[in-house]
Amino acid sequence: MSTRRTFLKYAGLAALGVGAAAAKPAWASYLPEYRVEKPGEKALTATRWGMVVDTRQFHSAEDYKPLIEACNSIHNVPAIKGAKDVKWIWTDSFHRTFPQLLDEYQKHEVEEKPYVLMCNHCQNPPCVRVCPTQATFKREDGIVMMDMHRCIGCRFCMAACPFGARSFNFQDPRPFIGKENMQYPTRMKGVVEKCTFCTERLAEGQQPACVEAAGGKLIFGDLSDPGSNVRKALAENYTIRRKPELGTNPSVFYII
Repeated sequence: MSTRRTFLKYAGLAALGVGAAAAKPAWASYLPEYRVEKPGEKALTATRWGMVVDTRQFHSAEDYKPLIEACNSIHNVPAIKGAKDVKWIWTDSFHRTFPQLLDEYQKHEVEEKPYVLMCNHCQNPPCVRVCPTQATFKREDGIVMMDMHRCIGCRFCMAACPFGARSFNFQDPRPFIGKENMQYPTRMKGVVEKCTFCTERLAEGQQPACVEAAGGKLIFGDLSDPGSNVRKALAENYTIRRKPELGTNPSVFYII
């Protein structure tokens, strides 16, 4: 406990600007003092980021592996098996992904293949409303973020998220990381983590890791821009979202 108190103490000092002269790493966009920071010259910007998954181009769990591996390796996601697993992007069945679309006459091909899941970066995120420390917050560009320094491990955000998109570190995750990416911070026991739409890559002018690994099967762009590739995909294809009846307004769409 004393170790955690010490960590929070110095994390708090850092948030107040102690050591501000140090260089700011690209991944630091999730920290409090960077919430309103102006993007750099190389940064990709949007009014509201969104993603379209073309499920017609995915046929099995194997097709999703490059996406998941790219995300996990870049963000130091620990390989923990069982109920204490940590996941940023994963797959599940049609009925668990879209429980509101149960239809006995549904096309078998649609029902039988897996679907990729991640944080939906909702326009109206319930996780943000319930967080007592503002560790969970929504950026101006619509990305819902986790500030691991402020997280006290109450897991209210996990209870509020209707998509199961958040993971809790029940144990020190570091021993379960393979080849560590030294450019991205590792986490500690007792904090929540999740998909961030790769804000650290957007800050460097790069697409999210899963989008890059998908080779066109995932489309990422500005939902507020009618001329963006993501809006064109939505205009040209029928799409669905997860649990739209809940009113969270997800930013991830699926072409079926």
